[in-house]
Amino acid sequence: MEQKKMRKSVSLETFIVIAVVTILFVYMGRVMGVGNMFNTLMKTAHDLLINTVFFIMAIAVLTGALSALMSEFGVIALINYLISPIMAPIYKLPGAAALGVVTTFLSDNPAIIGLANDKGFSRYFKDYQLPTLCNLGTSFGMGLIVWTFMGSLGNGVEFMKAASIGVLGAVIGSVFSVRIMMRFTKKYYGYPKNMKDHTIGVYDGMREIPEESVIERVLNAILEGGKNGVQTGMDIIPGVVVICTLVMILTSKGQVDATGNIYYTGAAYEGVGLIPKLGDILSPIITPVFGFTSSEAIAFPITALGAVGAALGMVPKLLSEGLIRGNDIAVFTALGMCWSGYLSTHVGMMDALGVRKLATKAIISHTIGGLVAGASAHFLYLLFIGS
Repeated sequence: MEQKKMRKSVSLETFIVIAVVTILFVYMGRVMGVGNMFNTLMKTAHDLLINTVFFIMAIAVLTGALSALMSEFGVIALINYLISPIMAPIYKLPGAAALGVVTTFLSDNPAIIGLANDKGFSRYFKDYQLPTLCNLGTSFGMGLIVWTFMGSLGNGVEFMKAASIGVLGAVIGSVFSVRIMMRFTKKYYGYPKNMKDHTIGVYDGMREIPEESVIERVLNAILEGGKNGVQTGMDIIPGVVVICTLVMILTSKGQVDATGNIYYTGAAYEGVGLIPKLGDILSPIITPVFGFTSSEAIAFPITALGAVGAALGMVPKLLSEGLIRGNDIAVFTALGMCWSGYLSTHVGMMDALGVRKLATKAIISHTIGGLVAGASAHFLYLLFIGS
């Protein structure tokens, strides 16, 4: 049982929390209006629960069912055998992890949690490797959507190379994210002191087959895997609703009238625009690393931290105004994949993996991985296409 620290009921941290919460709510209340602020908080949380969490749950159910089915009939074992020569030296993970890359690329970040919670999948991993799947999956979340969206901009051809370079940048960023995270997880699990405890499941090259017909095995695998997906969806509710609501209200802005003035109605996803303002301050540092054409481009990665879908929505406008070019598209693709709302999903995903304590480490590792992904896309674009 975990040993808990004891401290006085009222301490310095008590007043620090009161001060931080008070400052935050006073700031939001003054910008939005107190009534609008609370309406936006509740409506955003409700919309996230209905349209985001349940969507993620649906993805988790489908991927959980697919994972269980593939595990039941040896497909994961085959993938592990074929891909291990590539995954092991690059990511220090078993070949089965490649299935997580594919599923998240085709869907979204939390899809990998359905795989990780499947015993037939997790048996290939050591305990310190399993939490790194959060970073691996997040590096490729919504990859297909981001890649095809970016590649279809312009005349549908001119930016496809840039978007593809961005995908390669995301791959490079994912390696850094996973390998940095693995240093934290090894320390957390006491590697290599507790080597005997490091195997999640027993993998001896064999798999159990129940004494049932093929149809029964298919149905049981799908239903059991889907049930694990439902539990995964339930586990991520607090993280997604609480964290994402805060990120969105700090990222988004209010409604804009015909004269350009901002006003608030208390609708979902309105906000104070604090994070983009911080982005403007950091622009002199970040812009040279990513090679952005204009300072306005910084809005994309900042917004992608909360929701990459919202970030994608601003790209056509930036493009039509001549504020971004091919290099920006490459960097946007890399950052859009790596930073696809990870601030709002990482906590819930790490909680679902049973390692909530490592959530901060996962965020730090992935922040670095995202920066590497964007910088890699920039320099690869200069190498292959030019300025």
